[in-house]
Parts: sequence; C-alpha cells; structure tokens
Amino acid sequence: MKTILWAALTANGNYAQSSPENPPKPEALQDFAMQARAAGNFIVGRRTFAGMQDSTRVAQGEQSGAGNPFAGLDIVVLSQSVKEIPGVKVVESPQAALAYLQAKGHTTALLSGGADLHNTFLAQRLVDEVIFDIAPVFEGKGLNLLLDQDHYLYKDVQLLDCKPLGSGVVQLRYSLA
Repeated sequence: MKTILWAALTANGNYAQSSPENPPKPEALQDFAMQARAAGNFIVGRRTFAGMQDSTRVAQGEQSGAGNPFAGLDIVVLSQSVKEIPGVKVVESPQAALAYLQAKGHTTALLSGGADLHNTFLAQRLVDEVIFDIAPVFEGKGLNLLLDQDHYLYKDVQLLDCKPLGSGVVQLRYSLA
C-alpha cells in the first residue's frame, strides 16, 4: 500500500498552526479535500480529528452530508485513549490503520495530521511520499517533522512535482523511496 503524508507548512518550515485569527489557507484545505477524495480515505490523529469535527462535520453521523467534502471516505483515527468515535474507524497503531484500509480495498493511504501521527509513521518508515502545501507565512512557534527522534538520520528525497495552488501557496511533492 502506498502511504502519502500530507501537511500544510509555513514558509519557514513549521507545521502551520491554524486559529480563528490565522485560519488555514483555503487553497491548502481544498487541496487536502482533493487528495483525500483521490485516495478514498485519510488517517488522522485523535486531537487533529477533534479539531476537524466542528468545522467539517466529519463524524457524529453527519459523514454523508451534502456539504461535507469527506462524505463517503474511509476515515481512520489513530488513538491510544479513545476506543470508539461514531462514523469513523478507531485504531491503536499505524499498522492497524494501514491493514484496515488495505482490507477495505484501498491501494493508497493518506496521512493527514498531526505532527505526532506523521512522526510516528516516519519513524517506522511507513511513508512513501510526502505532499507539503507551503503557506506564505512565517510562524515563530510550531512543530516540525522528525524522521528519527533517537538517531540522526539524513535521507535524500526525490522531487516529484512542484506547483502553485494560488494565493502564494505552493505544493511540493517528494518520494521517500
């Protein structure tokens, strides 16, 4: 199964931290929805999913709403503490998430957030590609991707694509193979 990590980053390399005062760029949100529809799924961490629930109505039985960009997708939440969320599959490990999606017939899995989830998949070398939507902002506070938190790791990647998404947002796509 091909696993793609998707993240919105700032121009200075941090995870973009959205808030009501600094909402995510619409172009990045539209791109994420397009990537999720293309994969037919996404894997998300519990805290990130909780933040998504209010704005997109992805759970609580509203997954099929006409205005929901994630209607009909297989959503997998990775959590050690929560065992059940209505409308989504909850698993405890990256391997369980990938096995569930593969059993459902998916050939691609999209990792959507947050930093802990991304770093867990990266540390276990379960990511084949990364898509970074770079927002034209600098943020002094933010989280970073860590390939291996215990050892220094240097990894060459191959640029697959680079394209503007609008409003200064640029997408970079890399292969980690």
